Amino acid sequence: MNPFVTENTPPTIFDRKRLRLRRARSAASHGADDFLHQRAMADIVDRLEAVNRSFNTAVFYGASNLTGMLTQRCDVGEIIQCDLARERLAGCERRVIFDDEHLPLADASVDLFVSVLTLHSTNDLVGALAQIRKALKPDGLFIAAMFGENTLRGLRAAITAAQSDKGNGFQARFSPMAAIQDLGAAMMRAGFTLPALDIDRVNVVYNDPMKLIADLRGMGETNILSGEIRPLTREVFAEAMARFAADGGTENFEIVYLTGWAPHPDQQKPLQPGSAKASLKDAIEKNIT
Repeated sequence: MNPFVTENTPPTIFDRKRLRLRRARSAASHGADDFLHQRAMADIVDRLEAVNRSFNTAVFYGASNLTGMLTQRCDVGEIIQCDLARERLAGCERRVIFDDEHLPLADASVDLFVSVLTLHSTNDLVGALAQIRKALKPDGLFIAAMFGENTLRGLRAAITAAQSDKGNGFQARFSPMAAIQDLGAAMMRAGFTLPALDIDRVNVVYNDPMKLIADLRGMGETNILSGEIRPLTREVFAEAMARFAADGGTENFEIVYLTGWAPHPDQQKPLQPGSAKASLKDAIEKNIT
């Protein structure tokens, strides 16, 4: 069963206290390891620049000082910067500390809600999305970047194989990530209109595998699964790093972008299935030269 789409009470997959501590501890060094956050924010800026809208009140969750990348063309007015960890918001003028699983925002109170690489760690993604949709004013815009299912494929394989070979016993050490089709379903269930999703696949070569570990710690993206965490033995860890390096030291990061709007009666409506006046086959044949 997909852990991101639940019927009633979601299972506690992620330890939110552990997540807060990870983000707090990484705050001091985050600027040196935030290349993926910068990449995601640059893409979000491009999307905002392409929207012919003004956003008087905007919430940026997980962006921290990267809101400095916003341009005049984004047309964003008041910015409220939010995070689970207070330490991530040092120096921010308007800041609110809250868990994005439990939004303290009033209904229909913001024009724009942006989430930067945080929603993949929620226990109830549909619930979190539904709260965001309710916080948006009619025709308000939601944009999120979150890690997708193929993130850290190389490190996952190396650690799993090392645990098996060295007899350390298997323990889950990586967060489950949702497939893009599940994210689309979650957007629909949360009540967004005109939802759109796309993927940015980033391959990073690490000549030193320990730099990958440092990057994950600097981003606050180490193990936050609920329950006891047994540290890897030195032997297993060394074997995993050797395997990762032997496979070329290339790691995969998959950033999925979610875009959706709060419902409004004047919004463009998608065409009903079967309402097209010409078939795709006819259009292709007509334009063949």
